[in-house]
Amino acid sequence: MRLLHTSDWHLGRSFHRESLHDAQRAFLDHLVTVVRTEGVDAVLVAGDVYDRALPGLEAVALFDDVLHRLAALGVPAVFISGNHDSARRLGVGAGLIGRAGVHLRTDPGECAAPVLLTDEHGPVAVYGLPYLEPTLVRERFGLERGGHAAVLGAAMDAVRADLAERPAGTRAVVLAHAFVTGGTASDSERDIAVGGVASVPASVFDGVHYAALGHLHGCQTLAPHLRYSGSPLAYSFSEAGQRKTMWLVDLAADGSVTAERVDCPRPRPLACLRGRLAELLSDERYTEHEQSWVQVTLTDPGRPGEPMEQLRRRFPHTLQLLFEPEESEASPSPSYAARVSGRSDLEIAEGFLRHVRPGAEPDRDELGWLREGFETVRESGERKAELPR
Repeated sequence: MRLLHTSDWHLGRSFHRESLHDAQRAFLDHLVTVVRTEGVDAVLVAGDVYDRALPGLEAVALFDDVLHRLAALGVPAVFISGNHDSARRLGVGAGLIGRAGVHLRTDPGECAAPVLLTDEHGPVAVYGLPYLEPTLVRERFGLERGGHAAVLGAAMDAVRADLAERPAGTRAVVLAHAFVTGGTASDSERDIAVGGVASVPASVFDGVHYAALGHLHGCQTLAPHLRYSGSPLAYSFSEAGQRKTMWLVDLAADGSVTAERVDCPRPRPLACLRGRLAELLSDERYTEHEQSWVQVTLTDPGRPGEPMEQLRRRFPHTLQLLFEPEESEASPSPSYAARVSGRSDLEIAEGFLRHVRPGAEPDRDELGWLREGFETVRESGERKAELPR
């Protein structure tokens, strides 16, 4: 059985205020073409279909269009909701849409209810595990405590129990949206650490033949049966060096897999340039980046006048401008933003406690209160996003 694994479309997202609508439409056109020309038997979309819980009308129209086109090809498609999606909104009409071969798996209670496919070698059970926010789904899985590893482990236990009741030789495929240990993150993924420990061990997915993962935006292989497709487009300059692809996965009769990468259309190359303004404006080394989306880090000791206007005369698609003056004895200390860059909200709060109480580390109770506070805020935000407007 040939599977096309993709994820993290983030329909409706922009790139530093640059519209990606046309680029996302071009990707979906490409996806449909690949399905048709490569003999794909099923499409797997591992979450973050939309970029936010309340997507704009243009994003919804893109999704609606690709659903109709996949249904017209007669190729089954399985979607799960990610941490950017509103599970309830994405799942509206799932029962009816499923009759057209488009299966929306957004309800945590349906983790062990597979989409059943078949080929000449027998059945393939495709289990869709939507993004599982620990604070919202613990009770459903009978858990009093625990983070991402605990709830995903409980969901996979239910999958394995269901699989054990199926005919011998049934091959199992799982879609999941999570941060699996060993994966490499980008700047454009939303932090999911507040609901508990962010990462889950790869062993959670033991017992299945292929796990189609979503959440991390870089295409990567954690094991032959455990892969991230990554996002089809770059959503941050940290992805400048990434090759954006989908996985074309062949599932053999014995459940072994082979996979190859299928390139996605690139609307424009990304470039991260660094140096003094005069050098960037004159050096011929940078000619190849004149039509790229550009991030510039200026190292001039003093802030130049109208730097963005000057840069855009040579690099009209300059989207982000950063300042990191070359170090000198007179250089000021790093900014607050620089000092907290890359740290989670919880780590920043812990750092604040240390700052206002020099020499005193936060104790266990204080750390627990902080973690509980952030989880409560996150849970409140998730629930508010589910409310009808």
